[in-house]
Amino acid sequence: MASFQTKTFTVDDEYMTPKKAWEQIVQYVPNGVIWEPFYGDGASGEHWRELGYEVIHQPEDFFKVEHECDYIISNPPYSNKRAIFERLKAIDKPFIMICPCSMINTKYLYETFKNKIQIMIPPKRIQFLKSEKILNKCNFDCFYYCYKMNLPTDILFLSR
Repeated sequence: MASFQTKTFTVDDEYMTPKKAWEQIVQYVPNGVIWEPFYGDGASGEHWRELGYEVIHQPEDFFKVEHECDYIISNPPYSNKRAIFERLKAIDKPFIMICPCSMINTKYLYETFKNKIQIMIPPKRIQFLKSEKILNKCNFDCFYYCYKMNLPTDILFLSR
């Protein structure tokens, strides 16, 4: 069994996901229960509910709990993404995670998910929120890393 290192995150440490980031992919998320494990300011769970999904979204430790769900969808803390992706693999549920595009070249992603990850590429850079303000100066691009989501192609360019 894998050993996971955990870190406690506060809202001040995180950049929140704008609703538009979830609206871009909603057509690829079949009906079902979403577990959004990284709470942040709580808005992400509300966004998914507004889009018509049942959502489990609580301020709890991802490494210590597991919920019955159909999908795990989140924008996880990037500073702990290796442990997060190892835990996702151990849970083995379909997931979508927003992470920097540079992660595609990491050894741990290759070794953990070789030939099992699909990518959705947004039409432009996601502008994350910090203290409810849009940051128009995000200096990195992100992909939606998908596992067992049965996308029509392994690399999917999202529409504008």
